[in-house]
Amino acid sequence: MSTHREHTRPGFVLEVDRSTPPILFHAGEGFHLEKLPVGSRVVYPNEALPALEDPDAAVRHALLNPVGDSEPLPALLRPGMRLTIAFDDLSLPLPPMARPDNRQRVIEAVLEMAAAAGVDDVVLIAALGLHRRMTEAELRHAVGDRVYDAFAPHGLLTQHDAEDPDNLVVVGHTAEGELVEMNKRAATSDLLVYVNINLVSMDGGHKSLGTGLTTYRSLRHHHNVHTLQHSRSVMDQTKSALHSSNWRMGRLIRSSGIKVFQIETTLNTDTFPAAFRFLQRREWEWTARDRASYLAVKKSLDRTPRSISRPIFQAIRAPHKMTGVTAGEVEAVHAITTEAVYRQQMVAVDGQADVLTMGLPYICPYNVNSVMNPILVMCLGLGYFFNLYRGQPLVRPGGVVIMSHPTPWEFHPVHHPSYIDFFEQVLSETTDPKEIEKKFEEDFATDPWYIHLYRTSYAYHGVHPFYMWYWGAHALQHLAPGGVIIMGGDPKAVRRLGFKPASTLRDALEMAEDIVGRDPRITHLHAPPLMIADVTGP
Repeated sequence: MSTHREHTRPGFVLEVDRSTPPILFHAGEGFHLEKLPVGSRVVYPNEALPALEDPDAAVRHALLNPVGDSEPLPALLRPGMRLTIAFDDLSLPLPPMARPDNRQRVIEAVLEMAAAAGVDDVVLIAALGLHRRMTEAELRHAVGDRVYDAFAPHGLLTQHDAEDPDNLVVVGHTAEGELVEMNKRAATSDLLVYVNINLVSMDGGHKSLGTGLTTYRSLRHHHNVHTLQHSRSVMDQTKSALHSSNWRMGRLIRSSGIKVFQIETTLNTDTFPAAFRFLQRREWEWTARDRASYLAVKKSLDRTPRSISRPIFQAIRAPHKMTGVTAGEVEAVHAITTEAVYRQQMVAVDGQADVLTMGLPYICPYNVNSVMNPILVMCLGLGYFFNLYRGQPLVRPGGVVIMSHPTPWEFHPVHHPSYIDFFEQVLSETTDPKEIEKKFEEDFATDPWYIHLYRTSYAYHGVHPFYMWYWGAHALQHLAPGGVIIMGGDPKAVRRLGFKPASTLRDALEMAEDIVGRDPRITHLHAPPLMIADVTGP
């Protein structure tokens, strides 16, 4: 498939010297420039790969030329069959992509082939897992107005409900005793088509079904402290206990006779629209226009209350473009997808640092159109950015992480009700993931009020804040005790998380030196755009 552009540049590791300009740090709905010590390293992401020239044609080609042992999609369709199309929810991609979304392109193509084959019984399911339900606007953005208007009014565009006993079915247990319980409509269809957007290498494959269409009783087998402490990292499927569990579940689903046709798409890293393009560039290559844009935006944001700047940022639609689409048997599809993600995001890095710095942006998978509360700050920094590696972490065992984020003591009361109680009741008693899991998880997961809100409102499941905390368990185990510092955060909220607050980068580095010694090796992860550090050597 031909592409728009011919040239791109690989990622880059810059060693800071006296001529290096200040480096940009994200900080929620804002950012700032920081002068890093001479000798520090800055890891920059690859530039965006060229987009597919005709993504709709690429989708049709993929459906007609599947990989693995799958037949072409039209050969799997027939009159009288039950067809279910499941798709990733609003947690992907980040930021939400400008229309048309990849899901819309793929679903429309699948529906055209289904109509041509005379298939009448078609249901769409948003694969929420334990995430909050999507609003009409969010669904329209994902699947497009034409699909929404054709299916939603007739109750044929649904959202997975992991607490609906009438629409769940037990598929069985893996050899390791993991229960697989999933959406009944999906499991009892003649064909289940799954439509995925792969933002990072953690996404997709058997994880799509093993997480998106299952229940707490299934998810608890891989969303737990032990599994996430033994996923090194979640971005490397060959060393991820999380993926091993999902793969066992996926193979059980396949062996049970459920027919799955997987369609995975990949994106380039065009993350920010024109007004924020300086966020995508290396500071020492900023043009006069980039510098002027930065100063204008920074000045404006400094004067704007967060209550106003937040919806402005949440309205950002990324100019992501599709770089690939593959369809067919799950594992064969995902092998190709993973290589495509690595080709876009992998950056070679030699050796670990004593101190890893990172600026955390305004968005993570669980605060789309919502609030980045302190628990999500922890999850974004220690659960996601820390795990953006293959081989070994960017920071050595016993090292320090410095994160930049305002970390407000603020929660979205509709989206995150159990987070509020987790923050107030659980973290005030302990921040130890194993103790939290043992003492509190079951009560939150089975609380009738949280279940009611998850099913009828727009709330994340009661157990969800626990998963966010477990997501950072590997980093907490890897770093030095007291080795997490948040720069610019609300001190009270930061201390509740069990971390240390610092007002400035200089203060944070001095605090880090108290742990790792003087003149530490410092590495700054310059994300987003997203990348995966392929770390080798000591």
